[in-house]
Amino acid sequence: MTTKDIGLLRLVAQRVVGPGLPGAVDVVRHMTAMQAQAFAASVEAVAVRSTDRDPHEVVAALNRGEIVRSWPMRGTLHLTPAEDLSWMLTVTADRMLAAAARRRAELGIDDAMIERARALAVDALAGGRSLSRDELMGVWYYAGMLEVKQRGYHLLWHLAQHGHLVLGPVEDRKQRIVLLDEWVPRPRLLDREQALGEWALRYFRSHGPATLKDFAWWTKVTMADARTGLAIARPELATLDVDGAEHLMDPAAPALLGDLGRKARATVLLPAFDEMILGYQDRTATLPAEHAGRVVPGANGVFKPVVVSGGRAVGTWRRVGRGRVGEKGRPVDVEPFTSLTTTTQRTVPRVADSYPVAPVAG
Repeated sequence: MTTKDIGLLRLVAQRVVGPGLPGAVDVVRHMTAMQAQAFAASVEAVAVRSTDRDPHEVVAALNRGEIVRSWPMRGTLHLTPAEDLSWMLTVTADRMLAAAARRRAELGIDDAMIERARALAVDALAGGRSLSRDELMGVWYYAGMLEVKQRGYHLLWHLAQHGHLVLGPVEDRKQRIVLLDEWVPRPRLLDREQALGEWALRYFRSHGPATLKDFAWWTKVTMADARTGLAIARPELATLDVDGAEHLMDPAAPALLGDLGRKARATVLLPAFDEMILGYQDRTATLPAEHAGRVVPGANGVFKPVVVSGGRAVGTWRRVGRGRVGEKGRPVDVEPFTSLTTTTQRTVPRVADSYPVAPVAG
């Protein structure tokens, strides 16, 4: 196995190519968590992995409370299955909150302010109500709590870490904030060891081949916790040695790639912040290191959409010209890393025509 083979296996494991999963909820459950600070891109990332490739179904799943958006790991927004968010937070929240202690102090946030913000939010949201982010910030603003810039965002993040608030239904193309215990009344309950084992199993099945370091980086759990999770999951995983590094994966992945080799090598378009790039500490199987700066210019944390061919990112892409949210048919501009093959050049417009454009903002 080579690095290129890893990239192809990941395309199959993530269901970017081959048999997509039946619906949006199935995709997010398979992936467990999907990078989502760019809301529209996250909707598209789910849609490209589903059989119907329908971004409206992703929004419908959010509105039904089957998928939610929160900060379960790395301090970054992700889509998760609604029933899984609570146990994910039990694994990661304490470390994330401890790491943010200095920032809270800089913003003048203490326990009393957090409790007041929580009480005001609960009072505004209880009984199945929802607020836009601006509306919630307005509640805190009129209570005299937002004299310091960025304080409102951090209060929202902190209350989400504690499992009080979550981003749920979509209205006017944007998500609204609800109370987690009302929106998800029957969460799955796992103890810490069970949670680590399940997380490891689902990560390697959906993202493999990947290393233990990839899993620890992705979740931001300690290496000790990552090893605990892997020890539980290992009997259900296959291993692969690449240049002396152990990679773990779904045992079915190699056979699936054997059936889908041609499709896996074809040209696909991925949205910004896609898990094919963001799902790993070592991204070189898909994104050659010498081209990483083209996807994240200036290492600014903003990842561009990528063109993948032969299992490797070969350029970035974007739609050009003005258009409405969710509109297809606009021309696609590709910025290749080097030169594109004739086949890739010819294929991109056709692939773009079937790309599932999100009907949401952000």
